[in-house]
Amino acid sequence: MENKPTPITLQNFTTESGAFYATLNLSFQVFGPALHSAPIVLVNHALTGNSQVVGESGWWNDLIGENKTIDTNKYTILAFNVPGNGFDDTVIENYLDFNTRDIAKIFIQGIHFLKIKQLYAIIGGSVGGGIAWEIAALEPKITQHLIPIATDWKSTDWLIANCFLQEQILNNSSKPIEDARIHAMLCYRTPESFKSKFQRTTNEELAIFNIESWLCHHGEKLQKRFQLSSYKMMNQLLKTIDITRNSGSFEEIASKIEADIHIIGIDSDLFFTVNENRATYEELKKHKNNVTYQEIVSIHGHDAFLIEYKQLDNLLASIF
Repeated sequence: MENKPTPITLQNFTTESGAFYATLNLSFQVFGPALHSAPIVLVNHALTGNSQVVGESGWWNDLIGENKTIDTNKYTILAFNVPGNGFDDTVIENYLDFNTRDIAKIFIQGIHFLKIKQLYAIIGGSVGGGIAWEIAALEPKITQHLIPIATDWKSTDWLIANCFLQEQILNNSSKPIEDARIHAMLCYRTPESFKSKFQRTTNEELAIFNIESWLCHHGEKLQKRFQLSSYKMMNQLLKTIDITRNSGSFEEIASKIEADIHIIGIDSDLFFTVNENRATYEELKKHKNNVTYQEIVSIHGHDAFLIEYKQLDNLLASIF
C-alpha cells in the first residue's frame, strides 16, 4: 500500500488576496483500486497531516483500509497534500497569500486534472473538513456525500483568537514549533481528558508533572517532522475557513450544494463547538432535506475524531 506522492504542476494561479503564482506544486496519493475503477473518496488531511492516509505511517489507518469502515477493496482513496505542508518537500513562505478557499480551488484543479467527474465522498476532520466545505461551496455537484467532521463552514471568533495566538508563538518564540504545539494540545484535548490520563501524577526522573513531560514530548515530536513554514500555512488555513467570504449568505451557498451532507460534531470539542455545528444543521435543514447531524461522545475534545474510531465507524457505516 505504500506509495510516494505524485506531483502535479498547476500554472498561473492567483490567490483570493491577489498573489500570483506562475507555478504551484500539488501532490497526491491514491490507495486501493486504481483511479476510475471504483467510487472515489477524497480524504482531506488536518493541520499536521498529509496525503499518507493509510499504510505504515498512515494517520487514519483505523478508519480506512482493507475491510475497514472505508474499505480500500471497494473505494479508491484520493488524498492531496495542502501545498506548503512540507510532506512533498514543497514549502511556501508567504503563508498570508492564502486562505482556505484558495486550497479548495487548488484541490478542484487537481480533481479536474485527474479527469474525475464526480467524487463519491469528500471527508475531512478539522481544517480538512473546512476545505471540504469550501470545495462543495465552489463546486456544488462535485460529490455525492460531504462529510465534515469536527469542523464547520466558518472559523469562529474563538478559533480565530486561538490561531492568532498560535501565529504569535510561531513568529516570536525561540522554540516556535514546540511551544505552539504545547498550546495547541490544550485546545485539541479537554480538562477531563487530561484528568483521566494523568491524575496529577509526576515523572520522578524529570521531577516534573507527567502532563508537562507529555506536552514537551508532543512539542519535540512535531519539531522533528514538521517545518515552521508548514505550521504557519496550516494555521492560516484553520483561521480563514468561510464559505461566505465575498460570495453571499450561508443559506444561499449551502442550498446549492447537491451532496448529502453528513455533519459529525464532537460533544466536547473546544475548537468547533457542538452549538455551532447544531446551528449549522438547523439552518441547513430549512433549505435541504438530505442533511444529517450526528455526534461523537467523548471526553477527549477536538482530537476525538482521531481517537474514537468505533463511534466514527458506527456513524459512517450507512454511507460506506
